[in-house]
Amino acid sequence: MNGKLIVVLGGGESGVGSAILAKKKGFDVFLSDNGPLQNSHRDTLNAYSIEFEENGHTEERVLRADEIVKSPGIPDTSPLMRKVLATGIHVISEIEFAGRFTDARLICITGSNGKTTTASLIYHILKSAGLSVGLAGNIGKSFARQVAEEHFDYYVLELSSFQLEGVCDFKADIAVLLNITPDHLDRYDHDLQHYVDAKMRIIRNQRVEDAFIYWIDDPIVTKEIDKLKPLATLYPFGKQQKKEAAAYTENGKIVIHAKEQEFTMELELLALEGLHNVYNSLASGIVAKLMDISDEQLRTSLSDFKGVPHRLEKVATVRGVLYVNDSKATNVNSCWYALQSMRTKTVLILGGTDKGNDYSEIEELVQSKARALIFLGKDNSKLHAFFDGKVPVIRDACSMKEAVDIAYQLAEKGDTVLLSPCCASFDLFRNYEDRGDQFRECVRTL
Repeated sequence: MNGKLIVVLGGGESGVGSAILAKKKGFDVFLSDNGPLQNSHRDTLNAYSIEFEENGHTEERVLRADEIVKSPGIPDTSPLMRKVLATGIHVISEIEFAGRFTDARLICITGSNGKTTTASLIYHILKSAGLSVGLAGNIGKSFARQVAEEHFDYYVLELSSFQLEGVCDFKADIAVLLNITPDHLDRYDHDLQHYVDAKMRIIRNQRVEDAFIYWIDDPIVTKEIDKLKPLATLYPFGKQQKKEAAAYTENGKIVIHAKEQEFTMELELLALEGLHNVYNSLASGIVAKLMDISDEQLRTSLSDFKGVPHRLEKVATVRGVLYVNDSKATNVNSCWYALQSMRTKTVLILGGTDKGNDYSEIEELVQSKARALIFLGKDNSKLHAFFDGKVPVIRDACSMKEAVDIAYQLAEKGDTVLLSPCCASFDLFRNYEDRGDQFRECVRTL
């Protein structure tokens, strides 16, 4: 044992993975969670003989740490974190901690929207090509746990702004920044720049031999690039061909230029529908070509990818009405993309825990496409204040069953019922997965 005490704050997937890795690397480890642990996490910690506490922090013990690995959901403004930071204890994220113990190539994806789809698509491309690759970060089994228990040559990491806040020496070999739109402003003092700063940490420590792939049509991203002048080699993508673009659409095709090669593929052959998914495919295609995936393999993977749960997921058609689960749309911009992809009149279910949302972004689409709105949340006052009088029918629901039943009554044959909430789920549901699962179940019992 090396005697250094690592305290892990938070006993979710990220925290348990960090504790396992710390234990395997010979550190003294103590995990502390303010709430109850899942049974599976408790069993795992016991199996590894890792000391832990739940339902409250023993401050004196936490403050003895040589270093703290903080789960991403814990803000620096929490009472315990204020004390930790006042003592000067070094605090890092699970991503930073795990990055110390792997020499795998790291492909890192962030953005306000599309992270999960793009990370999953890149993973699908690389795995289908026979590479030894893990998928981690904000998705699946934690990065730290995979580093502790498995060995991969590559990791595809979906990284949230919360995870990026705690990186210091971590470096992405390939960084992908899809977009930046207002999100989580309640965490960032309602200051968009603080959120932007967290997102831009994805290029931290990159060098010229590394790649930075970004959406050239995003004004916030391009402004930050002009300001920060990244050292990495830049690979922008966008809707139309521009002089510097590495990927774009042209004449009904996607076009990708990388490593002095050109790859083209018909848009209609892409597995994923909607303009936002064209961007996700462009970004993923650049990654693939930088990693020498063959044209044939890339074409196959872009055409047979199945998508991710809770993201524009077609659940069922009932009496001529299509029900679509987009529960992962936890911000306004995600809902904008969902509405933009609708080709029918839509009954839109939205609402939940507001994160400082500005609904004006979707106002025009709602007015042109929504037959009715159903507000699903404990407090719908902000939604009413914005939308009342702008849509013919607005109803409130206190449960998913009530929301789906109302949608069933309001939708007409040929319509789409779309769950795309714009909000976090924590008022009525455990998480966005629980919200989407309940939607699926309620639709299937109609």
